[in-house]
Amino acid sequence: MQRTVTASRELLAPRRDVWAFVAEPHNLPNWWPKVGGVVPDRRGLAAGARWQVIAPPEPTLLRRPAAEDQLVIVAVEREAKLAFRLVKEKLDVELRIEAAGPERTRAELDVKGSWWAGLSPALPREALDRIWSLCQTAAKPS
Repeated sequence: MQRTVTASRELLAPRRDVWAFVAEPHNLPNWWPKVGGVVPDRRGLAAGARWQVIAPPEPTLLRRPAAEDQLVIVAVEREAKLAFRLVKEKLDVELRIEAAGPERTRAELDVKGSWWAGLSPALPREALDRIWSLCQTAAKPS
């Protein structure tokens, strides 16, 4: 049974900075849970590109350590949307970002898949929390 889990968060960074971070293929392991490494194809971030993703070295209940998967870029709208599919996990992911003020970005993340394939209700929230932690360019020092 397919389900969609959605999370949203306001990020303390301008949209161009958030996009620059998520659009860099090698940053994927920093913000997407359960990815330890990525090898993008020659097209980089472009619709139809196929990337090899490698799981972290720690095993999980459903995945052996350093297991490989394929990520297919489904759609890219510069500074607005990134959609991809994790083939083996059968997860469809769509990240949308929009300006929420001069130095703020609203991010919304939809993840569609089945519970047995590894879709946790916490997955989109965890990914957005990681992006939030890594994109604090507008945060004021305390």
